[in-house]
Amino acid sequence: MVSALSGKETGMIFPQESSRRWFLQSAASLGAAALAPLRLQAQGKPFRIDTHSHFTVPSLRDEVAKAGQQTLLTWNPQKSIDEMEEGGVATSILSIGDPGVWFGDDQKARTIAREANEFAAKMMSDYPGRFGLFAVLPLPDIEGALKEIEYAFDTLHADGVGIVSSYQGRYLGNDYFVPMMEELNRRKAVVYTHPLCAACAAQPALKDGQNRGVEFVFDTTRTIISILANGTPARFPDIKFIWSHGGGTVPFITGRLVGNNPKLPKGVIYELQRFYYDTAQAFNQYTLPSFKKFVPISRILFGTDFPLGNGSAAVVAKGLAENGGFTPAEMRMIDRDNALTLIPRLKT
Repeated sequence: MVSALSGKETGMIFPQESSRRWFLQSAASLGAAALAPLRLQAQGKPFRIDTHSHFTVPSLRDEVAKAGQQTLLTWNPQKSIDEMEEGGVATSILSIGDPGVWFGDDQKARTIAREANEFAAKMMSDYPGRFGLFAVLPLPDIEGALKEIEYAFDTLHADGVGIVSSYQGRYLGNDYFVPMMEELNRRKAVVYTHPLCAACAAQPALKDGQNRGVEFVFDTTRTIISILANGTPARFPDIKFIWSHGGGTVPFITGRLVGNNPKLPKGVIYELQRFYYDTAQAFNQYTLPSFKKFVPISRILFGTDFPLGNGSAAVVAKGLAENGGFTPAEMRMIDRDNALTLIPRLKT
């Protein structure tokens, strides 16, 4: 585990002095928040595990702004702690989502990925049990991704990896990613996948919030279809995939996905119901009924999308309670127990 986050020790890049101050202040705020666990005990023990919680680092700020993720620009560790207190969240698994970390330069992407993963590891170290990490990879740089997988698991003790739905037009079923999938399968890894607005590069009009939100669910659907078509789940059965936002539109178009696929000897439905899906943006009265009907309760994970969208644990929990018709036992599975199956270290 890393013990410090200085640029000298980690090779981090701080393009502006203000960014450096932000990073150091954010790290310091972890110490300032030391009383948070005590306040939680006073209010009742938190229990939820949020598998869809975002963070950022200074070297991503410009790209985050370009991607329209404005609420990430004001994120800091204390805001995560505060939101967890309010929503009864015991542990948030941190991840980098859209726009990823690669912007045309492999070496820079490797540096940003290492910076982000070490910062999240620092949060894990300072608050054991309160944070986890789905480590970001510098994809589409496969060599860099394999090196970061090794470092993230063996040195930082990450809980899994976090990737986006497509890279340079390649969805995750593409054979380009086979070396990475082989390694992740060997490690029996959890692979959390966040959508990307792949169409935004070609169609700038899609960059506004509403259109990007729609494209997100489509891109998740496209990448799920790609891995089904290429037989990825059967080829790499020990990878545990998590799909964001209830699996995009997959629960609603299942009828169009069913068919004979020799690469999936157990069938499409079998593989779809073996995946995990989080509840971020999928807890409203329109989405949840189909989501619940298709996805086994044992495969639904509590996720908020914090600090993006309406990513509040309290809001998500309220939506699940009002729109899901779940029993108390089922809610406990969604809130916590299903995540413990994937991340057993949190049982202690």
